[in-house]
Amino acid sequence: MNSPANSGSVEQTPIPFSEGVRVWARVAALSFGGPAGQIAVMHRILVDEKRWIGENRFLHALNYCMLLPGPEAMQLATYIGWLLHGVRGGLVAGCLFVLPGFLSIMALSVLYASFQEASFVQAIFFGIKAAVLAIVIEALLRIGKRALKTWPMYLIAAAAFVAIFAFDAPFPLIIAAAALVGFLGGHFDPARFLVIRARETTEDGESEPEAVLHTGGMAKAQPTWRGAVRTALIWGSIWAAPIIALILLVGPNHVFTELAVFFSKLAVVTFGGAYAVLAYMAQEAVQTHGWLAPGEMLDGLGMAETTPGPLIQVVQFVGFMGGYREADMLGPVASGIAASVIVTWVTFVPCFLWIFLGAPFIEKLRGVKLLTAALSAVTAAVVGVILNLAIWFALHVAFARLDEVRGYGARLLVPDFATIDVASVVIAAAALIAMLRFKIGMLLVLFVSALIGSLYYLAMMAGT
Repeated sequence: MNSPANSGSVEQTPIPFSEGVRVWARVAALSFGGPAGQIAVMHRILVDEKRWIGENRFLHALNYCMLLPGPEAMQLATYIGWLLHGVRGGLVAGCLFVLPGFLSIMALSVLYASFQEASFVQAIFFGIKAAVLAIVIEALLRIGKRALKTWPMYLIAAAAFVAIFAFDAPFPLIIAAAALVGFLGGHFDPARFLVIRARETTEDGESEPEAVLHTGGMAKAQPTWRGAVRTALIWGSIWAAPIIALILLVGPNHVFTELAVFFSKLAVVTFGGAYAVLAYMAQEAVQTHGWLAPGEMLDGLGMAETTPGPLIQVVQFVGFMGGYREADMLGPVASGIAASVIVTWVTFVPCFLWIFLGAPFIEKLRGVKLLTAALSAVTAAVVGVILNLAIWFALHVAFARLDEVRGYGARLLVPDFATIDVASVVIAAAALIAMLRFKIGMLLVLFVSALIGSLYYLAMMAGT
């Protein structure tokens, strides 16, 4: 029986690895709703139901994953899997978390590319794009409410927004600056920069244990620099091997190599998850490389929103369309599938590197208050970055044409109000009201939006 200890850090009978696999498969199957929903599913199953890990230990792992580039929910699953069953536990948890979304988006990408010109496909995604805008705005409000507790946090969020929206500041620079400000603020003004979570209690009033319960993994692992170097070399090689092979086999200018290099770079700057980097990724994929047509990024995000797994899995759709459009001897569909596999590999392998390399050291830093202060500032900066994404999406959903204005080192997008799409604006507003006011689930909102958008789009097509 998996009963929790009443207090302290207690070890009990280790959890069988097979049971861990079954639970991670269940988590993966229920991982809808973006990172917030996925983290909630893990919390409910691992903390509340199974009682395999305490509340504070769960939050400590989550805090570290939020500081990392890449999908925080997938990395959190990998971290806890590592705690419970070592490296094999982390691999199973992380791979199972990605697998359902990978298979789903692969199938949807093939259908999308093969029938993209069909009116019914365009009609479905007409409504989904508007609903995705509402989902991004809802995520912004949810994360902002949690992160912006004091006026310094509001200032950090505002500064991050201006830096990226107007001046195209690099993501790593914004994150590094926010972490530094949070670290210094936690030292000089802890009341405004440091929020210490009270120790949780169970239903019977006893203190929730902090350590992993029933540990059979790495809860007491002692980090060494020799082990860290070995881990970095192993996982760095696994990450880099396909890129080197592509350069040697097809050359640096082939679409497969370009995709591998681009998304490898993206893997180290995707702080804040998918929402924080989609605007940059869409711009590069559309304008610089031509892998996507304008507006297709929203279609891809709609796929990622409606399938299980991390939202950053949208990169698979970008890779598929790039390979599909620049197909050579393999043919369009086969090239798209190969490209999507390459992109998925270079996006998610680094996640295992960050966890297996850093988690042993992070476990030794539990309780360091300045780390929490730095995290709070980073989360505030991410709110500003997501605000940039929300405005970028809103402009592209609501207007058919945007003009660019430059001056004093800044760049602003100005909409042509004569090109406003009233139907998209109405659908997006209705979807946002449904989620915020009536608490309707994301999947139902997407389905209804797709249905309404389809009917409107097909009616308009029939009338022309």
